[in-house]
Amino acid sequence: MDVPVFNILGAEVGTFSIDEQSLGGTINAALIKQAYVRYHTNQRQGSARTKNRHEVEGSTRKLYKQKGTGNARHGDRKANLFRGGGHGHSKKRTREDFRPDMPKKMRRKANRNALLAKLMDNEVRVIDSLSFEAPRTRAFIDFLGAINVDRSAIVAVAPENENIRLSARNADGVTLIGPEQLTCFELLNHRYLVISKSDLQAWLSGPASQTGKEAKTNPLGRAAAEEAA
Repeated sequence: MDVPVFNILGAEVGTFSIDEQSLGGTINAALIKQAYVRYHTNQRQGSARTKNRHEVEGSTRKLYKQKGTGNARHGDRKANLFRGGGHGHSKKRTREDFRPDMPKKMRRKANRNALLAKLMDNEVRVIDSLSFEAPRTRAFIDFLGAINVDRSAIVAVAPENENIRLSARNADGVTLIGPEQLTCFELLNHRYLVISKSDLQAWLSGPASQTGKEAKTNPLGRAAAEEAA
């Protein structure tokens, strides 16, 4: 698959060849959805708690005498069937209870497959050199218009590229991430992906490319650096 490469003015200056088979070959919707749900679920704080009758503040005075009133037997007003009382089955969950897991190799396959879907829909804008001499929001908005980005966009740019980050941070519908943070969740939440050619090449050949046994036998990235140390 040949992807057009644009310059900062929006003119096409070449193409970038990407092997479709390295991205999965075909769209695996079930895998992408599983990874998307996992990324989305893991963003919730997961600290919701409700009080049982022992945790509700208030008087512990018995409402009325045990016998002779014709009413049901009761103690204090903290019982779960009273308004303001505790919950009969109170929530005592932690963050881990809301966080499903997914094997690393499956997540990487889903991320690469989501990129394939974007490429097939012509929603990826590869830039030969994504840099500004000075931070200017107006110049960045004009740049998006030049490359036909008219909807929400995710801009993958390195943290040290400060001029681009300062120019894009106030643009509507634009989300900034690092190239190594490119996931199917971010890709599917935005219409377009804007990324430089060098960053895309690094992502395709970096740790995200290890979707088989080599991810454990010969890992790239942080795991490899830790082993070398």
